[in-house]
Amino acid sequence: MPTTRKIINDPVYGFITIDNPLILDVISHPVYQRLRNIHQMAFAHLVYPGAVHSRLHHSLGAYHLMCNAIAELKSKGFEINADEELGAKAAILLHDVGHGPFSHALENELIEGVHHEEISMLLMQKLNEELNGRLQTAIAIFTDNHPKKFLHQLISGQLDVDRMDYLNRDSFFTGVSEGVIGYDRIIKMLIVHEGELMVEEKAIYSIEKFLVSRRLMYWQVYLHKTVIAAEKILVHIIRRAKELLKNGIQADAVSTEMDFFLKNQGAGTVIKQHLDQFCRLDDHDVMATIKNWCKHPDKILATLCRSLVERKLLKVKLQSSPIDDTVVSEKIKETSSLLGISEIEAAYFVFTGEASNTTYNPADEKIHILFKDGTVKDISQVDNALIQYNLKGAVKKYYFCYLKV
Repeated sequence: MPTTRKIINDPVYGFITIDNPLILDVISHPVYQRLRNIHQMAFAHLVYPGAVHSRLHHSLGAYHLMCNAIAELKSKGFEINADEELGAKAAILLHDVGHGPFSHALENELIEGVHHEEISMLLMQKLNEELNGRLQTAIAIFTDNHPKKFLHQLISGQLDVDRMDYLNRDSFFTGVSEGVIGYDRIIKMLIVHEGELMVEEKAIYSIEKFLVSRRLMYWQVYLHKTVIAAEKILVHIIRRAKELLKNGIQADAVSTEMDFFLKNQGAGTVIKQHLDQFCRLDDHDVMATIKNWCKHPDKILATLCRSLVERKLLKVKLQSSPIDDTVVSEKIKETSSLLGISEIEAAYFVFTGEASNTTYNPADEKIHILFKDGTVKDISQVDNALIQYNLKGAVKKYYFCYLKV
């Protein structure tokens, strides 16, 4: 008789137990195993060399935290039946299954007009058919169509196990201690009140630390200026390749799958018809193609590709005010002259943009604290709150990328 119990040794949490046939079927499916080949943090490893963990690592970690959260809520007397428990665990395992190569960095670039959430949903429906409808509850929870809303909040909300794991895991693999959160204490303090997920008042400081850690990780890691430069170079590589193809110039990818999406730029609008090709596409296709294009006869494509492969990235400046158009114009002229290309083409190497992050916005995101006397307050309204309404505005920084001379 085949085993229905496995343990996975995770560097962050220790042993993760898989003890249900459906969960084993999901994990062993090629659609899920593909996540091994999708970096969780795209090009963050160019700054933090340890950040090479995958989407599979993260989804297993989020599954582990979901198991802990459900066990905690059940121990407090909240009714979660076996089908709901299994559905929530399957849903969190599959929440990121629709990510394409290099995740957010290439979203809407390689495959236009479609977001990873939509592809995740399509893949869950596809798997549900293959698994004889056993993912129906998982899909209902994932899409917030299940009557117990707190189960969806555990997957997608201000206090979801997705965020808890990626902050903790990304902190572990980058070595950036500012991202460490008290996830275990937060989970211990979870409670359901009037059908909504909340936390007990004893968790106030842990929640504030969680929000501050998220803010620090965004600016120190996710929106680090070198990471921004690398990801924008990747975007410009794909755009240049598409431009060449549009003009009848050959720019073949190394895999038929990447070739298909490069040359069929409307495929995203009918992605449901191309799910099999999508599921064979991962980071390896992109990087092998970029290595190949380092020798491409087009100077712009080749230079961009070498920049990424050799980590000779663009210079980046971050500032609190918009970049002066005159400065940008001068750099474009300088780059045009240096590379012997037009000023329009020089815009591949000289460009501006903005990055922003909000610590906590109570207008559309709520973290409710349940006090001992039964009252409920938003985290920003508790006495002496560290996270206040004046922090709801996004912190915005402007970046300026240009070629090093």
